[in-house]
Amino acid sequence: MARLSNSMWDRYKYKVNGLVLILSCFFLYKNLFPQFPDAWSTKSIGSFEVTPMPYNLDSPYMHDGTYTKDFLLIFSQGEVADIRQAYFNIGAAPLSLTDMQDADAGILHGSQHGQEVHAIAPKVIQADHRAWLTIENWQGKLKTVSWAIPKNLHL
Repeated sequence: MARLSNSMWDRYKYKVNGLVLILSCFFLYKNLFPQFPDAWSTKSIGSFEVTPMPYNLDSPYMHDGTYTKDFLLIFSQGEVADIRQAYFNIGAAPLSLTDMQDADAGILHGSQHGQEVHAIAPKVIQADHRAWLTIENWQGKLKTVSWAIPKNLHL
């Protein structure tokens, strides 16, 4: 003889299990095919050609006491091994290397295929701010290039 119960869990447990299966497929698809904002224009800096791409359109976040925004920098020309150190920051002017060397934020890291950076940024990105890339080669020469910040990143 079947035992009948009409509890809330018995009525909805198959629907909850189905919802969990559908949500896991949805999140798996979103993680396999991430959507990124458009890459910025490619610029030359010394013997390098660099194209930055933000990972998202969110505002800068607090990381170890510094506001940062994450970027991928693609080097389409030049050898990454020729770079002694490189920094990326957002602001009215490029930060000096002495300021940047005190912390680990803002330094490029990765491989020849792409360099990731947690760029030092102000809490609020404004229209007069620019993104600054500073590269020092092994001979100690500094090169700096900047990009205008797209309006969709202004807050």
